[in-house]
Amino acid sequence: MVMDRTGKADGPGGCVHLRGMTWDHPRGYAGLEAASDLYAQSNNVDIKWDRRSLQAFADADIAELADRYDFIVLDHPHVGLIADAGCLLPLPVPDDAQSASLGGSLESYIWNDCLWALPLDGACQMAVERADLAAKRLPSWEAVFDAKPGDYRVATPLLPVDAFDMMMTLVAGRGEERLPYSPDQFTSDDNGHLALNVLKALYRLGPSDAVRWNPIHVLEAMATSDDFAYSPCLFGYINYARPGFRTHQLSYCDLPSFAGSDLKRGILGGAGIGVSAGCKEPESAIAFVRWVTSEPVQSGFYLENEGQPAHRATWQAKADDQDYAGFLGGARNTMESAWTRPRDIWFLGFVDDVCEIFPDFFLQDRSAESMMSAINTIYRHHAARKVLI
Repeated sequence: MVMDRTGKADGPGGCVHLRGMTWDHPRGYAGLEAASDLYAQSNNVDIKWDRRSLQAFADADIAELADRYDFIVLDHPHVGLIADAGCLLPLPVPDDAQSASLGGSLESYIWNDCLWALPLDGACQMAVERADLAAKRLPSWEAVFDAKPGDYRVATPLLPVDAFDMMMTLVAGRGEERLPYSPDQFTSDDNGHLALNVLKALYRLGPSDAVRWNPIHVLEAMATSDDFAYSPCLFGYINYARPGFRTHQLSYCDLPSFAGSDLKRGILGGAGIGVSAGCKEPESAIAFVRWVTSEPVQSGFYLENEGQPAHRATWQAKADDQDYAGFLGGARNTMESAWTRPRDIWFLGFVDDVCEIFPDFFLQDRSAESMMSAINTIYRHHAARKVLI
């Protein structure tokens, strides 16, 4: 018997059929699919996964997906809207939550005192290099202002959403971690202007095409050619640090800091896995979510099949493993101090509107002062929907 979505099929065993939506990169689907196959062997639960693009992953209407799927892989800025819509089931907090959460990853899925997803995939903005090319790292963010093209052989993903995330990483790296800054300003003028000027300098150091590049574009370019040796800030992908994944192996490292400071506050990324409020077999679905995010699975089958773990114990246990050290070892310090962006219901609409104006900041050489003024105007428009954490 074929199931459109979920339920128990007729026949011996009464197998439970569940369906999930994840995103279309080996990091997003390979570990999940392999773990689901393993789970089916001993749990009589069949799970099929569909995929959406990376952009759709960021833009997806979770409530709409929850009408069609039992599992949704999502990122934490959606939790304010998820709680408001009630489209996912609140999940039980794991027994090892306090020791398992890396960089605030579990806490990022808590809203209105409910846990809406469990951390499946851990990431934040970090730096990456080609060690075989003897990459020179930025000694500080301010070093970009005196650098010349070719000094660092740098490429930075400046697709609007990545540029705006990096802007927030830079502001947080100045110690301004509570955003919005005030009812009228998303960031302070000093830190907002400085962050935008760093972005503009990185644009001038790298290829002009980088305004259309996301992290995957940069990582692919670094791993398949010798054109670039270093990227100071992008969301890390464990796959590119594994031997044999691409022609050249990459190594992750800590973000630069501002002069006179050791503070590194890469914006938290990664993904969680939630269960639809409409799931007809919620106990079976929640049991799988708890299993696939547990330390033994994260450190074993999930990691071994291109998954990027979120469990702190996995990062600790595998930090010196030659297959994973380039990511789990090199990026751990930055990941431990990751910073969580706003999750209020107004935030995603605000980001969409800011991204509409970001290309002109680079391509039309818009000033930092003008850009910051426009961002604050957009913020004030969306802040009318603001709800307090």
